[in-house]
Amino acid sequence: MTRAMYHARELAMTRMEAEAEELGAGGIVGVRLDIQFYEWGKNLAEFTAIGTAVRHRDGGSWRTAAGRPFTSDLSGQDFWTLLHTGQRPIALVMGNCVYHVAHRRMMRALSQTMRNVELPNFTQAMYTARELAMERMQYEAQQVQSEGVVGVQITEKNHVWGHHAIEFFAVGTAVTRYRDTGDSLRPRLVLTLDG
Repeated sequence: MTRAMYHARELAMTRMEAEAEELGAGGIVGVRLDIQFYEWGKNLAEFTAIGTAVRHRDGGSWRTAAGRPFTSDLSGQDFWTLLHTGQRPIALVMGNCVYHVAHRRMMRALSQTMRNVELPNFTQAMYTARELAMERMQYEAQQVQSEGVVGVQITEKNHVWGHHAIEFFAVGTAVTRYRDTGDSLRPRLVLTLDG
């Protein structure tokens, strides 16, 4: 299930990148990955990747090492801010984990009825699934030789699998340095003297 969810998102991303390629874009910002399940097909899911194709105004290129448009889930404003820090996006990186949470034994469940107690198997499942999703996202970032990941979001969903299966999905933008900012980001005081 983990592989299927990841592969479906990857297919949606690939098709979005192909459309950006046809437009001559250097990259895609504001990428959103959505999943939709329908009443008429509980075992079917629709994956959608939506973003805004962008191009370098001066004709420069921010394409990936493979010559494809970069992808980023940063908004236009966040993208602009990132560029002014001397960083640029390389790729949208993601990791997921679909995890089954074991049922509690009947006697244990009965002994805890009407009491406020921690459910250790659920707690451990949540930690493990979240950590696996983040590790997979970080691995993708290493594969594209990034210097870090910004704008990371981690979501947890049950989708349609029932209350004992959860998915953690981690997504962010892998970035790298494209210029040395030096002192250019230090605040400056400019005085105007009226004569």
